[in-house]
Amino acid sequence: MSRTIIFGAGGRAGRAALGEARRRGHRVTAVVRDPAAHRHLEAEGVDLAAGDVTDAGSVGRLARGHDAAVVAVYDPAAVPGEFYPATARALLAALPPAGVRRLVVVGLASLLETAGGTPLMDAPGFPQEYRAFVLGHAAGVEVLREAGAAPDWLVVSPSGDFDHDAPRTGRYVTGPGDPAARISYGDLAVAVLDEIEAPAHHRTHIGVRSS
Repeated sequence: MSRTIIFGAGGRAGRAALGEARRRGHRVTAVVRDPAAHRHLEAEGVDLAAGDVTDAGSVGRLARGHDAAVVAVYDPAAVPGEFYPATARALLAALPPAGVRRLVVVGLASLLETAGGTPLMDAPGFPQEYRAFVLGHAAGVEVLREAGAAPDWLVVSPSGDFDHDAPRTGRYVTGPGDPAARISYGDLAVAVLDEIEAPAHHRTHIGVRSS
């Protein structure tokens, strides 16, 4: 039985990944900001913990004994350009010594290139009020790209956006950035767990959409 730790398990993407991991029989540790708000998970067999994903000591302590890590974190109080690089540095420092071989990060479609080769964030009509947040994510991905071989990381994001009301179908396809593309949280989680159980992409960023 695989052991998976999910940082940011309280958010929508994190909750979906948690549910998919449990569906597949993984032993799951859910790292959340406020464990008291998620005590029901313990009754469902999930190990619950609080942790600081920007602190290598905290990450390493929690991740020890796990095979894979999923990261779907957001901190509204943090400066994105500081938070996401700090998160990437902590993960890179802590996961290999803890024995975690696979890291899958839930990222942003805005960083994907369209079929024409233009990043979505540079496409006409992109809301510029989100640019600082997107660039913060980009800085975190760049830290991963500059790292060594371990852990085996991947960024997975919607090709466009989430369909917040769509159900899990178990199907998806990969593709370039496309503002019109949609995927459910459940199907993004399917892609994340597929890449944990049978890694097909390495040290890159892929987009997924409904098939």
